[in-house]
Amino acid sequence: MKFARRPHTALTPIACAALLLATSAAAQTAGGAAPVDTTIATVVVTASADASAQGLPSAYAGGQVARGGRLGLLGNVDIMDAPFNATNYTQALIQDQQARSVADVVQNDPSVRVARGFGNYQELYVIRGFAVNSDDLAYNGLYGLLPRQFVASELLERVEVLRGANSFVNGAAPGGGGIGGMINLLPKRAPNRPLNEVTVGVESGGQTYVAADVARRFGAGDRAGIRVNAVRRDGDTAVDREKRELSVLAVGLDYRGDDYRLSADVGYQDHQLRGGRPSVTTGANLAIPAAPDADSNFAQPWTHSNERDTFGTLRGEVDLAPGVVAWAALGAREGRESNVISSPTTSDNDGATVMTRFDNERRDKVRTGEIGVRGDVASGGVKHTVSATASAFELKSFNAYAFGDFAGWTSSLVRPVDVAAPSATAFLGGVLASPLLTQRTILSSYAVADTMAFWDDRIRVTAGVRHQTIKSSGYDYNTGARLKDSEYDDSANTPVLGIVYKPMKNVSVYANYIEALQQGPTASGVGITNQGATFAPYTSRQKEIGVKYDSGKLGMSAAVFSTAQPLAFVQDKVFGVFGEQRNQGLELSVFGLPTHGLRVLGGLTLLDAEQRRTAGGVNEGKDAIGVPRTQLNVGADWDVPGVSGLALNARAVVTSKQYADAANLQRLPSWTRLDLGASYAMHVMDRDVTLRARVDNATNRSYWASAGGYPGYGYLVLGAPRTVTVSATVDF
Repeated sequence: MKFARRPHTALTPIACAALLLATSAAAQTAGGAAPVDTTIATVVVTASADASAQGLPSAYAGGQVARGGRLGLLGNVDIMDAPFNATNYTQALIQDQQARSVADVVQNDPSVRVARGFGNYQELYVIRGFAVNSDDLAYNGLYGLLPRQFVASELLERVEVLRGANSFVNGAAPGGGGIGGMINLLPKRAPNRPLNEVTVGVESGGQTYVAADVARRFGAGDRAGIRVNAVRRDGDTAVDREKRELSVLAVGLDYRGDDYRLSADVGYQDHQLRGGRPSVTTGANLAIPAAPDADSNFAQPWTHSNERDTFGTLRGEVDLAPGVVAWAALGAREGRESNVISSPTTSDNDGATVMTRFDNERRDKVRTGEIGVRGDVASGGVKHTVSATASAFELKSFNAYAFGDFAGWTSSLVRPVDVAAPSATAFLGGVLASPLLTQRTILSSYAVADTMAFWDDRIRVTAGVRHQTIKSSGYDYNTGARLKDSEYDDSANTPVLGIVYKPMKNVSVYANYIEALQQGPTASGVGITNQGATFAPYTSRQKEIGVKYDSGKLGMSAAVFSTAQPLAFVQDKVFGVFGEQRNQGLELSVFGLPTHGLRVLGGLTLLDAEQRRTAGGVNEGKDAIGVPRTQLNVGADWDVPGVSGLALNARAVVTSKQYADAANLQRLPSWTRLDLGASYAMHVMDRDVTLRARVDNATNRSYWASAGGYPGYGYLVLGAPRTVTVSATVDF
C-alpha cells in the first residue's frame, strides 16, 4: 500500500488503514470461512491499564520489570520484538522499595539521573543526558495529565522508561522533551482477586504515612472492576526544617465486554512543601562550593510550594474484525500551583550566598485525546501489523509573578541566615490573586506505521512517519493581549525505521533511526537584528544499534547510540540555530533471576555529551552541562535461606563528575550512594502482613547530585541525607 499524496485531514491515514484492515479481514472470512460462532466466549480478566484485550505484559522472572511495554500506536510490544531499548518497572518493585514518586523508581535505571526544574521543586529526569521534564510524563499514553512537579507512586501500576528519541511513538512532548527518552506511567486496575491493603509507615524526621489500596471485580463474569487508592503523608522530612504534606485519591474503573473494553481514571493530588531546600546557582567565575551537610537546609522558613491537581482519562477499545482493533482516549487536567521561593546564588568560593524572593501563581487547563486503529494483515509470506493514529493536545496556562528587591540579602550554605519575609513588589507580572492567560499551546499529529514480519518472525521491520503540528501563542501578563511576536505555527514529519533480527530464539539484534521534535525557538536577546523571528521545529536525530538476550530467567541488553540536538544562540547580532549538542554512548543492562532467590537489576551507561559548533567556537568539544560520563547502577534482592519470607536488598548508584557551566570550569565531584533494605512477609491472625525497612544514602554522604536540567543553566541540587523508612502492609 502506498500513500502517494499528503493527507488532507488528520483522519485520512486512519481511514485508509481501517479500510485496508477491514477489507483484508472480510476477504479472509469470505474465503471459505466457517459459519460465525455465536457462542458467548468466556471472559478472562487480567489487569489492563490501557483497555487492551491482551492486558499488561507479564512480569519478567524476579518480578521487578515486565516483559514488554507500551510503544504508542504500536501497542504493547515484547522486549525481544521492540527495535528500541526500554525497561518497564512493576508495582512490586515500587512497593518493595517504598518509592515515594517517579524519581525514586527511575533511580534504578543506569541511563537516568534525577535533577530539578529551573527555580522550582519540579522533578526532572535526565535520560541519555537529555532532560525530560515532569510536564512530559505520559499517563497511559497521553501527555500533560499528571501533576507537574511531583507524581505520587501510589497512583502507578508500571513506570515504563523508553530510552532514546521518540516523537514518532506518542507525538511531540508539550514541554519540549522526548529527545533522550520518555516515561509512560500506567494506572492501577482491579486484579482478579479482591484486594484490601492498608499500609502505615514513618520515615526520618517523623513524617508519617498511611495508604489504602482496595479493589473489587463484580457483575457477570467479573467483567467490571474498580480500584481505589488513598494516600496521606504528613510531617518533617530527613532534611532539617523541611515539611511535606501529600494527599492523594485515585479511582480506576474498567469493563471488559465480548468485543470491546473500557477504562476510566479519576485522580486528585494535593502536594505541599514548606521550607523546601532550594537549588543553588554558582556565581560567575566561582568554583563549585563544597557540598554542605546532607541534612542541612538553607531555605528561608517562609518559603513554600503548593500544587493541587484534578485529572481524569477515559479510554475505549473495540474489535472491528479478527485481528483488527480501534481505540480512542480522552483526558483532562485542572492544576494550580502557588510558590514563594528564595534560591541562593554563591558570592564566593566558600559558600557565601545572595538570596532574593520570587513568587508565582500558575493555573493549567489541559485537554488531550487520541484515536487509532491497528490490525494484522497477511500478504504472501509477510505478516503486516498496520497502525494509524491521530492525536490532539491543548494547554492553557495562566501565570503571574512577583520579585522582591533584586539586591537581596546575604546568607551562607554552611551558616544560613533567616530573615523576615521581604515584600515581593519590586517587579510584577500580572496579579497573583488572579493570573491571566499567558500561554496557549496546541499540538496535533497523525501517524502511520507498518511492522512487517519475515522468515518465520525472525526478522521484523517497522517503518512509519508522524506529521506533527505545533502552535503556540503568548499573552501579556498584565493585559492579556496576544503578543504577535510570540505567535508560533509550524509542522514537520518525524520518521522511524527499526529492524529486529533474531539469529537465535533467545537473542535479538536491533537497529533504529528515529527523530525527536521540539518547538523551534523565538529570537530574543539584546541588540539582535532579527528580534521576534520564529524558527522551524527542532529535529533531533538518533541512530542506535543493540543486542538483547533472554534466557527466560535472566535478561541482558547492550546498545550503542548517537543523538544530535540543534542548539540556538546569538552570533554576529543574529539569533539562530547554529550549534549542536551530540550525545553518544553505550548502555548495558541486566535484570531477572540468575539463581533461585536472587534478583538483580542494574547496568552501566557511558556517555559522551559534546558541544559542537558553539558560539565563536569558545566551548567547542567541551562537555554539555550536567551530563556525567559514567553512570552505574547495581541492585540485588536476596531471599535469605532458611528464613521464609525474609529478603534483603541493596543498591549502589555511582555517578562520575559533571560540569555546571558550558566552559567546563565548574566541576561537580563524582559521587556514590548506597541504599539498603529488608522485607519480611508473614501470616498473622489469618492476615498477610509485610514489614519493610529501607535506608537510602546509608553512609549519609554529602554530595551535589546534579547540575542543571534547564538548557544553558547549571544550578546545583544537594543529594538527600540518610533517610530511614519503615512500614507495615496488612492485607485484609
